[in-house]
Amino acid sequence: MATVGLILIVVALVGAVLIYNGLVSLRNQVQNGWKQIDVQLKRRHDLIPNLVETVKGVMQYERDTLESVMEARARAVAASGVRDSATAENALSQSLGRLLAVMENYPALKADENALKLQEELTTTENQLAFARQFYNDTVMQFNTRQEVFPASVIANFFAFKPAEYFTAADEERGTPRVDLSLQK
Repeated sequence: MATVGLILIVVALVGAVLIYNGLVSLRNQVQNGWKQIDVQLKRRHDLIPNLVETVKGVMQYERDTLESVMEARARAVAASGVRDSATAENALSQSLGRLLAVMENYPALKADENALKLQEELTTTENQLAFARQFYNDTVMQFNTRQEVFPASVIANFFAFKPAEYFTAADEERGTPRVDLSLQK
């Protein structure tokens, strides 16, 4: 009888250790996911001044657009934490979108190799950033779910694991985009 009790205690301890180690592993994956986003954001932040410098001379009448991009970049670089970074990066995305749309009105920029190369690198970075955000949010979902299910919830509460924050889109990005296919200018 004592042997059965001892076996149950050992099995419970081994189970608790496995659950704890799984939570630690997921927490580390969440942190790694955030660092992958951080790497892409750094790349994006480094590309923006080069793009602005390349187009500045040609886009002399678009100074407000250029300043808006640089201000949004400065806020994004200074942001900390998931929520603050998400808000700042979403604002930067909007500013970059306006800049790229305005660039289309300048034939000289369409022919400039540096501008085209920077635009392509920025587009690639945006795609990698979207993938990194998706990976991060998927990992956050796994981590948060694991903390909520029994018996892992007991271990998570005992060791004070906290749910991770999702990287979310800004409210204005959730709406349906307006598309105008008219040929009028």
